[in-house]
Amino acid sequence: MKNVNVTIEACLACMTECEKCATDCLGMEGHEECVKLCRDCADICALCARLCARGSKFADALCELCVQCCEECALECNNHEMECCKTCAEACRKCAEACKM
Repeated sequence: MKNVNVTIEACLACMTECEKCATDCLGMEGHEECVKLCRDCADICALCARLCARGSKFADALCELCVQCCEECALECNNHEMECCKTCAEACRKCAEACKM
């Protein structure tokens, strides 16, 4: 059974790190996909946290999408050496795990 509070906290932490990473990578050559994925991931994580918090019947379905998005974002961020990318990738991995529980 999913621990909703853990999922919400992981989603919000991931959203924050994705926003930071997107901002830091904005305009950097070779980071275009990173910025796009981080923005998408931040939005999905925020919505996932909101749906989990309200006990929405769509929360589980969105958690599945959140896992997919977080895993893809983590893979992209792993392609870069910037500290923000490393931190973002770790937050994405944690969020994906929390959403699977």
